Amino acid sequence: MSSKSKERQLSQKGLAKGSIGLVGAIAIGISCIAPDYTMTATLGGAAGEVKQFVPSIVWLGLVPMLFVALGYRELNRAIPDSGTSFTWGARAIGPRFGWMTGWGLIASTIVVLASLAQIAAVFLFETIDWVIRLVGPKDWSVLTDLNSDQVWFNVLAVVALTVGATWFCYHDIQLTARFQYIMVAFQLLAVFVFGVIAVAKHNNGTGPEYGLDFSLEWFNPIALVQHEGLSVSALISGLTVAVFIYWGWDVVLTITEETKDPQRTPGRAAAWTIVLITVYYLFVATSAIMFAGVGKEELGLTGKAIKEGENVFAVLAVPVMGQGLAILVFLAILSSSLASLESTFVSPARTMLAMGHYGGLSARFAKTSKYATPGTATILAGSVAAGYYAVMRPISDNVLTDTMYTTAIFICFYYGLTSFAAVWYFRRQWFKSFRNFWFQLFFPLVGGAFLAFMFVHEVIASLDPEYGTGSNIKGVGLVFILSVAILLLGVVFLLVNNIRRPDFFRRATTSIPVALAEGNDLDPHFHALTDAALDHARPGEDFALPAAEPDGPPS
Repeated sequence: MSSKSKERQLSQKGLAKGSIGLVGAIAIGISCIAPDYTMTATLGGAAGEVKQFVPSIVWLGLVPMLFVALGYRELNRAIPDSGTSFTWGARAIGPRFGWMTGWGLIASTIVVLASLAQIAAVFLFETIDWVIRLVGPKDWSVLTDLNSDQVWFNVLAVVALTVGATWFCYHDIQLTARFQYIMVAFQLLAVFVFGVIAVAKHNNGTGPEYGLDFSLEWFNPIALVQHEGLSVSALISGLTVAVFIYWGWDVVLTITEETKDPQRTPGRAAAWTIVLITVYYLFVATSAIMFAGVGKEELGLTGKAIKEGENVFAVLAVPVMGQGLAILVFLAILSSSLASLESTFVSPARTMLAMGHYGGLSARFAKTSKYATPGTATILAGSVAAGYYAVMRPISDNVLTDTMYTTAIFICFYYGLTSFAAVWYFRRQWFKSFRNFWFQLFFPLVGGAFLAFMFVHEVIASLDPEYGTGSNIKGVGLVFILSVAILLLGVVFLLVNNIRRPDFFRRATTSIPVALAEGNDLDPHFHALTDAALDHARPGEDFALPAAEPDGPPS
C-alpha cells in the first residue's frame, strides 16, 4: 500500500458502513433523547423551579443546544468519526483534552442508562398490573407496589432490563434502527393523544379546577425573568433541566461511520431531531400545565403525588385518559424508556471504540463483534450502568432526580469542551468569511461559554445538602459527591493511561491509527491531523502525512 493510500484510508473501525439512512438516524436520535421518559422524569421538577413558565425554559434551553449543535456540525463535516467529542478534542487541542471530553460523554451516558432502566421497570409493572386488573382483582397492584417498596426487587428488575438492552445493542445496529421506527412512532402518538385529551378536559371543565388557562406569556422568556418570586438560582436550575431534556441528539454523530452519507446525513438528522423534539416538548408541557396546574394540589405538577411517584405520567395517565386508555401512556413511556435504553448504548460504546482504536484505551476496546458492533465497549457500559444503580438505589431518596442533575452537570462539561474544541480547531478560518465567523467562532463560543458557566454553577450549588432530592452524605449533597467522584475517577484513568499508553498522548497514534498496523480497511473520510499539518493547512482540508513504516505506525 502506498503512502498516499495510507493517508487517505484512516478511520474504519469495523463498523457496518452505510447501514443507516436519514430516517433511521432521526429515529435513533429521538429515541436516545427519549422524549416521553424525559418529560415524565423532569416536568414536575421543572415546574417546581419555574412554575408555569416551563415552555419558556424549553425555548431558553434550545438556544445553547442549537449553538453547540452548529459547532458539532462543523466538526463532523471536517472530521467525520464515531469518536466525536473525544476525537475532535484530541485533534483540535490535544490528547488529554480529548480524553477528558470523551470521559464526560461516557460518564453522562452510562449514568443515565440506570435512570432509563428504572423508568422502564416502573411502567413495565404498571402495564402488567393493568392487564391483570382487567381479568382479575380490581385492586391488584402487587408488582407495582413491590417495585416501589422493595429495594432488592427494584434493583433486580433494573439490572435485568439493562442486561437485556446490552444484549440487544451487542447484536445489530440495523436492528437497533428498525426497532426505533416502531418505538418512536408509537410513543409520540400515544402522548400526543394524552395531550389532546388533557387540553380538551380542561377546556370543557371536566379536568381539575386548579388547571390553568392557556397563556402566550408562558412562552415568553422575558416574562419568565421578570416574574415575581422566581430567583436567579431557580432560573439556572430550570435551565439545567432544559439542558438535560435536549441531551442525546449528538448520538446521530457517533453513528457517522455507519450512515449512508457521512458528510451530510448526521448533520441533517441532528437538526431535524432538535426541531421535532422542541415542538413535542412545548405541546406536552403546555397540555400538562393546562390540565394539572403547577401547584401542590392532588394532581398538581409540584404536588405530593408526582413528587413521591417520581414521574408525571404515572400520576396523570388515568385522570387524563381514563382507566381504559391509560394503558397507551404506560406502554408509551415503557417503549420510550426501552428504546432510549437501547439507543443510548450507541454513544459510549462507539466513543470507547474510538478511544481504543487510537490508543487512548486498551486495544480490546478497538475490537468489534461479529455483528460489526463495539462488543467489549457495549458490555462494559451495561455492566457499569447496572452496578451504578445497584449502589445508588439504597442511598438515594430519588435515584431518578439525583441522576438527572448529575447527568446534566456532565452534559454541560463535555458539550462545553467540544464547543471550545470547535472554536480552536477552526481558528485560522474565523474571519475568512461571514459564515465562518458565525458558525465556527460565535455560535460554538457562546454555547460553550454558557455551558461552562452552567457546569461551574451547578457543581458549586450541588454542595448544598438540599440540592436535588436532598440526599446527602454528612451534610454534603449527593449530586456534588457523585459529580466530583466521577470527574476525579476520569482524571485517575487518564493518568494511568498516560503512563501505560504514551504513544496516544504524544499524538503518535492520532497521526496514524493503531488499526493501520492490523491491516484494517480504513475509512477514506477521516482526516489525520499532525502538529506539522496544523501549522501549514486549513482545518477541514486533506493533509499530507509523513510516510508510515511498512510494518505499521511509528512507535
